[in-house]
Amino acid sequence: MDKRNLWQRMNGPAKVGSVFAALGAILTIIGVIRDPTTPVTAWSLGMGALISGATWGLVSWAIATAAVEVERDLARRTAEEQDHSEKHAT
Repeated sequence: MDKRNLWQRMNGPAKVGSVFAALGAILTIIGVIRDPTTPVTAWSLGMGALISGATWGLVSWAIATAAVEVERDLARRTAEEQDHSEKHAT
């Protein structure tokens, strides 16, 4: 069984998504509390935190995943170009 904690087992995009989800939820809770026109109820706090946390988390995870994929593709293409140039140089 893997003894590492959850944070250590998560990949980079999942960590980015989790951090931004937490930030989105915290900022929404702060906004609901500070806004005098919004009733501060468990429902408004919970739904606001859920919607904003899920949105921020999902979007940031998708962007981070795309960035990782682009970097992986660039690294693979660079390696292929180096192999190709080494084969033709000899």
